[in-house]
Amino acid sequence: MESDANTLSSSPTFSHSSNTLSSSSPPQVVMTPCAACKILRRRCAEKCVLAPYFPPTEPAKFTIAHRVFGASNIIKFLQELPEGQRADAVASMVYEAGARIRDPVYGSAGAICQLQKQVNELQAQLAKAQAEVVNMQFQQANLVALICMEMSQTPQESPQQSLDNFITSPSHYQNNLSFFEDNTNLNSLWEPLWT
Repeated sequence: MESDANTLSSSPTFSHSSNTLSSSSPPQVVMTPCAACKILRRRCAEKCVLAPYFPPTEPAKFTIAHRVFGASNIIKFLQELPEGQRADAVASMVYEAGARIRDPVYGSAGAICQLQKQVNELQAQLAKAQAEVVNMQFQQANLVALICMEMSQTPQESPQQSLDNFITSPSHYQNNLSFFEDNTNLNSLWEPLWT
């Protein structure tokens, strides 16, 4: 009984001293688990590998990656990488998982293939437009040279008369027109070398 009395008497003193200690120590910070640990319903360890990359504010990020790769594979993959590469690896996994969910057959390869097809089509259109520009520049240069030749053959006429003669002389004009038509036909046969 006496030992019980001593215990009782010492116990209030102990609890009083523990209250004093707890009030003088800084309050403990309650950490919320990362999104991965919250979804997996486990306790988030202090050095959780997933915590820096799957914050509690972005649970969808882990959900998408978890559906495709699985939690154990994500953890194993992150542990094998140096810390400097982990953030990029997580971003890649989340992107690949999202693409795989949208297109289960091709995943991100389907998106890459579609984009490559668009690039090829745009390159073909660009090559065609560049060929048309070169053709127009060539025709413009030929027209200027033709006007200069015509003007040099008739120096006594005024430029207006020379231009009137050029327009009204059908044989000379027809010969030059056939030259331009031949060039136009050659350009319609031109195809880009790449596809």
